[in-house]
Amino acid sequence: MLSAIGKPLNTLFSWYLEKRMLEIDRFKNDPLNTQEKTLNQLIHVADKTKFGEKYDFQSIKNSYQFKNKLPLHRYSDLEPLINEMKNGEPNVLWPGQIKWFAQSSGTSNKGKKHIPISTESLKNCHYKGGKDLLSIYYNENPNTKLFTGKHLIVGGASSAFLDNKKTVIGDLSAIIMEQLPWWCEWRRSPNGIKKVLAENWKDKLKYIIDSSIKDDIHIIAGIPSWVYLILNEIIELNNLSNINEVWPNLELFLHGGVNISPYKKNFKDFFSENVNFYQNYNATEGFFGLQSENKSDDMLLMLDYGIYYEFIAKENWKDEQPNTLSLEQVSLNKPYEMVISTNAGLWRYRLEDTIMFTEKNPFKIKVLGRTNQFLNGFGEELMIHHLEFAAKKAAEQTSAKISEFSVFPEFNKKDKSLGYHHWVFEFVTIPDSNLKFKNILDEQLKIANIDYSAKRKNNSPIRKPEISIVKNGTFYQWMQKKGKLGGQHKVQRVGSSKKYMQEVLEMGKLL
Repeated sequence: MLSAIGKPLNTLFSWYLEKRMLEIDRFKNDPLNTQEKTLNQLIHVADKTKFGEKYDFQSIKNSYQFKNKLPLHRYSDLEPLINEMKNGEPNVLWPGQIKWFAQSSGTSNKGKKHIPISTESLKNCHYKGGKDLLSIYYNENPNTKLFTGKHLIVGGASSAFLDNKKTVIGDLSAIIMEQLPWWCEWRRSPNGIKKVLAENWKDKLKYIIDSSIKDDIHIIAGIPSWVYLILNEIIELNNLSNINEVWPNLELFLHGGVNISPYKKNFKDFFSENVNFYQNYNATEGFFGLQSENKSDDMLLMLDYGIYYEFIAKENWKDEQPNTLSLEQVSLNKPYEMVISTNAGLWRYRLEDTIMFTEKNPFKIKVLGRTNQFLNGFGEELMIHHLEFAAKKAAEQTSAKISEFSVFPEFNKKDKSLGYHHWVFEFVTIPDSNLKFKNILDEQLKIANIDYSAKRKNNSPIRKPEISIVKNGTFYQWMQKKGKLGGQHKVQRVGSSKKYMQEVLEMGKLL
């Protein structure tokens, strides 16, 4: 039945694909004008809102005036207005009444953020990004059979806001899944939306595993760490050698949220057939980028989703109101903090995510991490992608498989040093030599970052890193204890406090 209906869907999607690829080519060829038009549309639509009247949107004619009239905002600046919206007040940051608020998962211990999701942002940003992922994949792989099978999507949970029963707060994935169009819901696995979005992660995990194993899965979508748990559980429970024994037509893994590099070898061992990996950058605040070519490691910055972009250079991240750069002013291979203005009412919003441009024609990016997730205890300024790349290389050269890891600075003056980096690893397969693993970590970071290399010289101010190994399931256990289980929560790559790392070590230290 599904296969028979899937064939005409492929034909219909071919028509949509051709139309959409022309639109994508249009913004790729004229990015600056596309962004200026996007900004003008946002200002025009919101000029009668409380926020638009405060900053006299009707007088703003271009991006220069926009930047001069509006200050940059962090979540705390917009939170009072967002609270008004949560209580049902209309026309505050965006026209009309906002029903949905996505709870930002993040990786820090800061208070939860409730990001407004308008009808426009849901349809013209988040859903559009999902359709574009499939459009571009289809364009790259015209013989795909995606639409003759089902899609397994690992989502979060949602609940009503107690002060206003009409307001829904939950993980972005839950909001997206609850509002899916029929043609997408029809192909989703497993059925039973309430069970998939339940608060209890263990019950939900069991339901997903028990139900989806009966379906013909062609696509898996989700954060790598949680998808790994599901696939591993299915393989172990059913005594399988690989996942293709139950899903022979699995073709595509759509992933985002964290860098997949440390996990990729683990996933490839799960598959007997060739499965394509496609990444996307779909944050709580908006859908920003997607992979546009097979086997690419960067993403196309999507410029026609109702989002206007600005960028802050690294040297200005700590400034309260730094100057921002527009697309035409950015350079390649340098870290920038993203600033966004969106069709859900986030105006000149400091996202605190950092990206790097890999191309400018068209504009392509890599996600580096969070501005507060840099390892800089001794002035070494290591970025997340440096840490993940070093861990990946160490694992490859010692026959190890990494499940999770965190790293934090230990201030413990010894000899000439001020301290060291303490890495905590959970392995699927432990290294054949812990000493070799540690040495490779150190050498890879020296190669990747000149500041680290300089500060490691003569063991001053940083001495060689140390590693601790915790038993399998330790990070899962810690996240469960903190109420952070779910499809959108992520392990902290850079430990935010020594207390956090001590708790993890106490739960499961082996070495």
